[in-house]
Amino acid sequence: MEKKLRLGIFGFGVVGQGLYDIIKTKRLNIEVKKFVIKHPEKKRSLPAELFHTDPNEILEDPEIDTVIELIDDAEVAYDIVSKALRNGKNVVSANKKMIANHLEELVAIQQEFGTSLLYEGAVCGSIPIIRNLEEYYDNELLHSVSGIFNGSSNYILSKIFNEDLSYEVALKQAQDLGFAETDPTLDVGGFDAKFKLSIVASHAYGLFIDPDKILNIGIDGLTEADIRFAKEKNLRVKLVPTARKINDHQVILYVMPKLVDSENILYQVENEYNGVLVQAAFADQQFFYGKGAGGHPTGSAVLSDIAALRYDYRYEYKKHLTKTPSDDEIYSVNWNLKVYLRYKDENLIEKLGFQEVHERYASEDFKYIIGTINLRNLLDNRDLLRGDDVYVIEKP
Repeated sequence: MEKKLRLGIFGFGVVGQGLYDIIKTKRLNIEVKKFVIKHPEKKRSLPAELFHTDPNEILEDPEIDTVIELIDDAEVAYDIVSKALRNGKNVVSANKKMIANHLEELVAIQQEFGTSLLYEGAVCGSIPIIRNLEEYYDNELLHSVSGIFNGSSNYILSKIFNEDLSYEVALKQAQDLGFAETDPTLDVGGFDAKFKLSIVASHAYGLFIDPDKILNIGIDGLTEADIRFAKEKNLRVKLVPTARKINDHQVILYVMPKLVDSENILYQVENEYNGVLVQAAFADQQFFYGKGAGGHPTGSAVLSDIAALRYDYRYEYKKHLTKTPSDDEIYSVNWNLKVYLRYKDENLIEKLGFQEVHERYASEDFKYIIGTINLRNLLDNRDLLRGDDVYVIEKP
């Protein structure tokens, strides 16, 4: 039976404003009672009495039953969300870093206090991938979940490959449109995609994996030489998080730029759009497509969670309950990948331990090698892969 929800919302930025815009257009049994914001001096489009700076205005208000967390600071967000759940309030969050870093604790809190935390808006904007992994694929054997999870990086790459813009100009456009932050490191460094991948792995494979244990290579090291290499071979670069089952019980997770050809469905995913590709044993291949950045797409996913709470919906984490090996036994980094590596230092090739070399090129200002390398070696040497003189891309 549907019930009325009384909301307290933390944050009134791009997503908060987008959510409120959507709520205004819907006839839902929802009342927005209060906002808590960080900067009270900013001009707002709503009455000033709705806005507060003290979190307890929401967390200690007995009339507010649902907390919406839409702030940037992951640790502050964790304090807000965990306290709200302990206070008997259900929570909707879009903070992928906070959720990825604290999901195991948050699940335990929900189970102890009988509350619900939903976070569809934290992963791939408007695409309902978490709910599908929870419900549609709950008894399915998943071979892999991969795709384009970060709209900001995809927008930049689209402008580079479709309009010949430089990385710097494309990034500035993404920032001007609100797709990328002033400090874009989380997006272009592949960290945002890694947090989302960690959450996806939890619902796809029943894993709680510390994001620090997952390799992430972003697009911030991409140079004209790499772009020219891809274009000469009629390929594009996409930032692709991958969760893949490699045998009966082990799963690999990594985020890397990937060279894709026109036969790959991700080739046509452009601008701020996301695309999630699910390969399953029985359902075969399925593809989810939608906007992955912007206030309204993410706001729509947040509203979907709010609407689900009217009927007491909660994630059941079924795959956590049914798996038998430990997370450490399931999660593996022992897997060989074929990569393109641009480099300057010859010693790096020895450190990375290429198992096979398929192609090698060297000129005065550009050297690359294409070969097979173990994921563990990439992870162990990830700090060496983030300099100006080196870049690695997965090659199919």
